Amino acid sequence: MKNTFHGKECARLFAVCAVSILFVVPAAVVAQSSAAAGSDDLVLRAMSAEMERSKTSLKLDKEKAPYFIEYAITDQDNYVAEATFGALRVDQRVHNRIVRVLVRVGDYKQDNVMGQNESVVELAALDDDLLALRQQIWLTTDTAYKRALQQLTDKQARLKQFESDQQADDFAHAPEYHHIDAPVKITVDMEQWKHNVEAASALYRSDPKLQAFACTFQATAINRYFMNSEGSWTRSGKSMYTYNISGSTQAADGMRLDRSQGHAVAAAAELPTADNLKAEAKAVMDTLAALREAPIVEEQYRGPVLFSADAASDVFSGLIADNILGKRPNPGQTSRTTGAFANDFKSRVLPEFVSVVDDPTRETAAGRALAGSYLVDDEAVKATPVTVVDKGILVNYLTSRQPVRDFPQSNGHGRATSFSSAQPGVGNLFVTSSEPLSKEKLQQKFLETCKNHDLKYCYRVETMANRLTPRLLYRVFVADGHEELVRGAKFDQLDTRAMRSDLAALGDDAQAFNQPGQYSSTIIVPSLFFGELEVMRANSGKEKLPQYPAPELVGK
Repeated sequence: MKNTFHGKECARLFAVCAVSILFVVPAAVVAQSSAAAGSDDLVLRAMSAEMERSKTSLKLDKEKAPYFIEYAITDQDNYVAEATFGALRVDQRVHNRIVRVLVRVGDYKQDNVMGQNESVVELAALDDDLLALRQQIWLTTDTAYKRALQQLTDKQARLKQFESDQQADDFAHAPEYHHIDAPVKITVDMEQWKHNVEAASALYRSDPKLQAFACTFQATAINRYFMNSEGSWTRSGKSMYTYNISGSTQAADGMRLDRSQGHAVAAAAELPTADNLKAEAKAVMDTLAALREAPIVEEQYRGPVLFSADAASDVFSGLIADNILGKRPNPGQTSRTTGAFANDFKSRVLPEFVSVVDDPTRETAAGRALAGSYLVDDEAVKATPVTVVDKGILVNYLTSRQPVRDFPQSNGHGRATSFSSAQPGVGNLFVTSSEPLSKEKLQQKFLETCKNHDLKYCYRVETMANRLTPRLLYRVFVADGHEELVRGAKFDQLDTRAMRSDLAALGDDAQAFNQPGQYSSTIIVPSLFFGELEVMRANSGKEKLPQYPAPELVGK
């Protein structure tokens, strides 16, 4: 989980807020009213009034006026409760309002924007004070315009270094669009959740060998306001609730073992009860205890590997979702996009039985509310379902209003954060098979393949850690199907080539996995089976065990 502000960015924004600036808006300007249907919203009124002023007045002598301006304001309410070893460590609620301005100088074919983020970002007043909000928008717009002029000069000089023309226009046209959602807010009992995380983390007392054990809960309500000089305006909201239980311990040989379990839900009703949260915490503790006693993977294994839906979500997130985004390459590069699929348009990237569709308009799937759902993206472009991979063939990229070769228009997948302008992003990514197998048939296929390889056992992955490393890995013995937990392993060459050539089957047990962030997404994927992967021992460092016992885990 991430806080809203980090490091230098946090210090800079709060320093800006601390500066007292005098600015008087003429009464005639204040009286101007918005033509938008959302004109009863103070934030939209402030944005509309300043947009009209910017469109008519924003120009320096002998310099180009902007051809496009966008305002984005994010109003975020965030609550975090964290307990470790049964004691509350964090109990914090933060409300902030952030204004982001993007100014484009030039024209749609070529403008000042070079990278993915050329916006100017500042903190805005939390009070619903129209003049204070307009002042901050005005100052931010002024800074963004001056920066845009310098960027245009720098970009034109840099482009002269390349002989070839740019592959696509810098910015795509889009129709005017209006959309208003009802504002969202945090709807859970924060006091109750404070007690829930304390109770769950207090279970550590039954295992003195635990060296860390924590439970964290976070609730976030984000209302986004958007307006551009083309006449589009939107207000959209999204609530997200996440909880996580994490712990660490050491095996007798000193290997550090980590485990975490949690979920992100888009509906408060899907959160666990206090008893269910403690049950999940107990399961994490039991797994850590089992890992301490588990044998280390010593052999170099190549053969079948079965992934649960949970583990499969990490595989598709890391190897597919990041590579189907239509991001513009740097000037001078001939690739259509960035990423591993930059040159794979109309080529096979998955087996013929696999298709991938991103559909932000879906609100539920697999019994869950989807965090990646939206009706209009962060550039005021209507959301649309996009078939990205059709029967194994890459037929589309997810695009924003920054075109790439052969994709001159946005398909409604421009996703922005509080601090950066929109770039292509996943909404709800559905992974399906034309030949799905039931759990029983997938297990049967897995074991039969093991037998055909003349193997004593094969591997099953329950959960993954960072960098596509197995966290819960089991040996499945062919003779009777019993399982043995192991530790200290990694995959070799689990990559896009393996996804194309070694992915052998998908199950019919699709689950939805919400991924929180400044913009949320969801991957809906079933379990999967690779006919062949390599499992090998990881170079896991070992640390010395504690020199003396933990304190007695009794009393308070």
